[in-house]
Amino acid sequence: MPLALILSSFVAASRIGGAAQQYILAAHKIDPVLAPTVMFGRTPARGGKGEVTSPDVFRRMLGDIEADALFGMVDLIITGHFSDPEQVEIAAGVIERVRTTGRSEAWGARPLVLVDPVLGDAPRGLYVKYEVAQAVQDRLVPLADWLTPNLWELAFLADRQIDTAADARDAVRSLGKPALVTSAPAGDGEIGLLYVDKEEAVLFGHRRIATAPNGTGDLVTASFGAGLVEGRDPRDAAERAARAAAETVAAAEAWKSTELPIVALAERIVNPAAPVRVERL
Repeated sequence: MPLALILSSFVAASRIGGAAQQYILAAHKIDPVLAPTVMFGRTPARGGKGEVTSPDVFRRMLGDIEADALFGMVDLIITGHFSDPEQVEIAAGVIERVRTTGRSEAWGARPLVLVDPVLGDAPRGLYVKYEVAQAVQDRLVPLADWLTPNLWELAFLADRQIDTAADARDAVRSLGKPALVTSAPAGDGEIGLLYVDKEEAVLFGHRRIATAPNGTGDLVTASFGAGLVEGRDPRDAAERAARAAAETVAAAEAWKSTELPIVALAERIVNPAAPVRVERL
């Protein structure tokens, strides 16, 4: 059975961050191991007061995971939210150790690393400390196999203004890493998911919902990572992730849910049927 290591936030009562990604990966029959960087009862967007995992505790937690010989079984690493630059340095060291650990009992041939640079969003801007953002840019982006930023985070990393999907495509290529960009510009009434590698760029557009719950970026990252672990072509994994996001957001709207209903929709997230518009740039 494939195994994923998630280095991100834990929010007990909200379907966001690493806690949400556990459910999505489990639906894809990928065993999730979450090392939380911060812990909340409810989302901070609704006033939740949490506690940052101290670098000391974070390091010991990951040391215990390594001691159980799990590093040699990791097929996917997802990095997300960090609250302290030392946490980022610890995460970088973990990625390097996982990549050099023997894999005789692993499911896949090599571990894949998805870096979701959780730094900020429009219109608020940066919502982590600048030192954290700089550490993610300097230490984790170079280690990534894939990046999954939102549009604002992509603009921050590329240090350029982005107004169009073509601008986003060019920004990704300036970073030298393939990426799946959430909240990309799309058609009227749409929101886009933009896939970019060295050879092609494909925009997946679907209906924009004004009151969509938080966490769609986390869903997309986990769905895309699951697709890569399953051996899907990356572009196809991206399309499935776009359909999964559209499917889940539409269900949340229909059910008047303030959270993404990812547990109830587990089968539909794995095999989504929601329509998306496909545009090659």
